[in-house]
Amino acid sequence: MLTVLVLCTGNSCRSVMAEALINHLGKGRYQAFSAGSHPAGYVHPGSLQTLTRHGIAFDEPYSKSWNDVLEQPFDIVITVCDEAANETCPVFLGDCKKLHWSTPDPAHVDGSASEIDAAFDQAFDMLQQRIKSELL
Repeated sequence: MLTVLVLCTGNSCRSVMAEALINHLGKGRYQAFSAGSHPAGYVHPGSLQTLTRHGIAFDEPYSKSWNDVLEQPFDIVITVCDEAANETCPVFLGDCKKLHWSTPDPAHVDGSASEIDAAFDQAFDMLQQRIKSELL
């Protein structure tokens, strides 16, 4: 089983969804974790609602620092910060395969409930497509 770390800045939306998706779609081939360089301290409710809406099971995710997982070796580290938004992506210096999946942060979307749901669904779909095309 390959271990995967999904990194972003806050570890509240994209990385949490990617962790759950990799564990769900990888069906035992991958064990995914997520963390952030500057954790938000909470998981955005929209992330959990999106996973639930798409039938993706998840444990009890929490926003954690990458310092909490540095002792664990990883086969793959994926960053999900959005370069188009000029986000500063964390740099992981460990010896592993590194991937970058630029994904807009749905937590920064303002608008109606349906517009916010659409932003979370868009991030979910982007992550799911990358997982299917690059990991599975």
